[in-house]
Amino acid sequence: MPTMPPQVDPETQPLLSNPDRPTLDIAAQSTPLPRLQLFIVLFLQLTEPLTSQVIYPFAPQLIRDIGITNGDESKVGYYVGTMQSLFYLTQAMTVLHWSSLSDRIGRKPVILVGLFGISASMYCFGLSRTFWGLVVSRGLNGALNGNIGVMKSMIAEMTTSQNLAQTYAYLPMAWATGGVLGSMVGGSLARPAERFPSVFGADEFLRKYPYFLPCAVPATFSALAWVLTVLFLKETAKGPSVLFLPPIFKRGESDSPGPEHTAERGARSTVRADTEDEHERAVPLRRLMTRRVIVAASNYAFLALVDNTVRAIQPLFFATPIELGGLGLPTARIGNLLTVFGLLNGVFQVFFFARIHDYLGSKTMFIVGLASALPTFGALPLMNHIARFHGVNVLVWAIALAHVVLSIGLSFSYGAVFIYISAAAPNRASLGATNGLCQLTVSLFRAVGPALANSLFSLSMEKGYLHGYLVYYVLVALTCVALWVAAQLPRQPWAVAS
Repeated sequence: MPTMPPQVDPETQPLLSNPDRPTLDIAAQSTPLPRLQLFIVLFLQLTEPLTSQVIYPFAPQLIRDIGITNGDESKVGYYVGTMQSLFYLTQAMTVLHWSSLSDRIGRKPVILVGLFGISASMYCFGLSRTFWGLVVSRGLNGALNGNIGVMKSMIAEMTTSQNLAQTYAYLPMAWATGGVLGSMVGGSLARPAERFPSVFGADEFLRKYPYFLPCAVPATFSALAWVLTVLFLKETAKGPSVLFLPPIFKRGESDSPGPEHTAERGARSTVRADTEDEHERAVPLRRLMTRRVIVAASNYAFLALVDNTVRAIQPLFFATPIELGGLGLPTARIGNLLTVFGLLNGVFQVFFFARIHDYLGSKTMFIVGLASALPTFGALPLMNHIARFHGVNVLVWAIALAHVVLSIGLSFSYGAVFIYISAAAPNRASLGATNGLCQLTVSLFRAVGPALANSLFSLSMEKGYLHGYLVYYVLVALTCVALWVAAQLPRQPWAVAS
């Protein structure tokens, strides 16, 4: 029997065009995307950034209102950071379980559980009037939400290797949109009885629960997304367990794969024609711990850590009085600034991400985006220094705008690292577990980020270390470590392992 030539799994090949590599053939490039299903998944992706960002504009004022700091402004950062980190800490405890479970029973039932958890916990958060009530509801929010890695697996499964990279480029746009909406809702609807007395001033419920309205928006959105998932989302995972799911989880399940998917699977099946095709079997967890998965997960984690410290410290800095190291802005103005970031982020992602990526390549784009954190952090003490002597003047606002624009670079890095993660997966059947492992690492680092940044901010204020600017030196050093980790990435995403 003649020896078959070695086959290359197209899923783990470099995924975006580069002048150093031959181009794909025209037929492969023209493989159409399942646009309706992709739109549904991207719509569902809005739930997490909407849920996480909605509390950022009012989190410092919420902590003040519940009275746990007893009027000590220097302690606000500790409690804000703890509250923000809890979501990611509890998510880290469960995300690998949810992702692995989705490999066995299907993506759709896990997504439905996650959407229900987001909705219920956000309603509870808005009704909480004690710090421990916030802690419990925020913790449940993270524990019940395992959708991040699962949705990325669905995207990989509903596309082919030729359009996977194109599809992943849309993910940062979904996050940007959710961030815009979350910041707008949180900044404009918090304490509505005070902000809009003619409309809500007589509403005793909203006076008693001043943060319920902004929390109810993402909670209701998640409930609507749950209905959309039941009715229209098609299951993408294939396996024996999926066949025996209740009808509610399989409704709208896709028929047999299209010709482009069949052809690609047929090409892969020649690798092991004499035995069972290992590409159709999820590998055990210990086999996921390859160098390329570890490198991809580590870079994703450090990117998320740096990014989360930026997003966590921004509202705290803007809300803190000038004499204590911030700008002393009201909640509505903070919401406006964060909304500007989200809008600009979305515009840049839509119009510039693909062009910049094609020009720079995956690794360079990832590093450049990560390095943008250095001037982003540096702008914060500069704004405070000017505000101390001249107030919040035009120059401060100009620097604030530059700070917001520079922080967009971190979002560009996500599109690049998602491509590396997909290329690192041992096979398509292990995408759920691979994304779950990466999301576990990321959730742990994200749990550290807000608590680290905000606690250091409060410590710097309280003790006056380096004129209250110690936090920025630490965060710049952290970014430098992340850049060293980024240097371990290959110039292009990996080829299939032999």
